[in-house]
Amino acid sequence: MKLLENAKLDGISDQLTMDTGDCEIIARVESYSCKMVGNEKKQYKHLSHHQEGQNRQALSPPQTIFGSPLAGSPILNGLPAVLTRTISGSSNQSECGPQLRDAVDNKTLFYLKATLNLSFQPDYDFISAKSDEFSREPNVKLVMGCVRSNLAATAGDRFLSFDPFLWAAIDEEIQLCDCDIYSYNPDLESDPYGEEGTLWSFNYFFYNKKLKRILFFTCHAKRPFDGPSDEMEDADGLFEYMEFDHEYLNSTLSLGIAGYH
Repeated sequence: MKLLENAKLDGISDQLTMDTGDCEIIARVESYSCKMVGNEKKQYKHLSHHQEGQNRQALSPPQTIFGSPLAGSPILNGLPAVLTRTISGSSNQSECGPQLRDAVDNKTLFYLKATLNLSFQPDYDFISAKSDEFSREPNVKLVMGCVRSNLAATAGDRFLSFDPFLWAAIDEEIQLCDCDIYSYNPDLESDPYGEEGTLWSFNYFFYNKKLKRILFFTCHAKRPFDGPSDEMEDADGLFEYMEFDHEYLNSTLSLGIAGYH
């Protein structure tokens, strides 16, 4: 796999990385090609050998639903009834738990792990990560809602004014309506954001099989250190005007990103 250069996504990452005074937010929005290169082919072959006879691996339930502040929100309209009942509490989880579990094919799971390796190299190795550390999210509306919930709570109006540009740039790169969306939710020991002081984090993969591409959106907030951080940008100029294609943005918003599934 290979990181694809994209100046607009680099700009998005820079704009989302900030010091609010109360916390530091660090974000990366990156695009990767899904073509195995070099050692990845050997790694995939090795994993496939040990998974012989098991073409699909079980995932954890969607993270955008269980424990989400969106429970009971209108954003859940249109979800299968079994999901909505579980969220609202009118049915207990054990009754419909098996129906909520999803599975992923071995190659897609490898792509998710390889994306993490490239994004967090050389400090972490995710090839041995278990499938139940990943989830498949029901739709982009839920993911957008969870991202907004975290960032708006910590960055407030400064993020909300930038939010349409964020999703327009992501959609331009990966075509959200054609994506399967996965999340990575490891235990504390495996979490690259498991350091003391982390307030929240998320890791979303937008996988477009047709484009053979994954867009990875990772972000976390942490309590600030006493001294200045070299990786933080000055927040005074946050969200300055960026050279986006406004005609594209308007057409994207007029279609209603909330209509994506």
